[in-house]
Amino acid sequence: MIFLFFGQLSNRLQEGGPVFMYPLLLMLLLCIALIIYAFIKGDDGRFTKLIGHVGLFALVWGFLGQMIGLVTAFDSIEAFSDMSPNILATGIKIALLNPIFGMFVFLIARLGIIALLFKKK
Repeated sequence: MIFLFFGQLSNRLQEGGPVFMYPLLLMLLLCIALIIYAFIKGDDGRFTKLIGHVGLFALVWGFLGQMIGLVTAFDSIEAFSDMSPNILATGIKIALLNPIFGMFVFLIARLGIIALLFKKK
């Protein structure tokens, strides 16, 4: 079961484009590590800010990947005028993987910040 999940995750990372998806994965791991470190060692506000900045950067990075992917897809559509709807739908699906993963990293970072703020009070 767990191997199937990681196999699917690996396929999605490749589909979304390694140039954008692997840095997003690293940002997710960094956010998780910073959240855990801040819980263990305590937070004076620096980690909260850093987690917020990394999460926001992940969100913007995902949307940048989408925009570049859509421009590339539209260039292909322009070059080949007889594009099938199946190919178009696949291209749109792939273009949406980057911002979805970026939003996921952003949400994890925000949830971590909220948890750290609750722990502080």
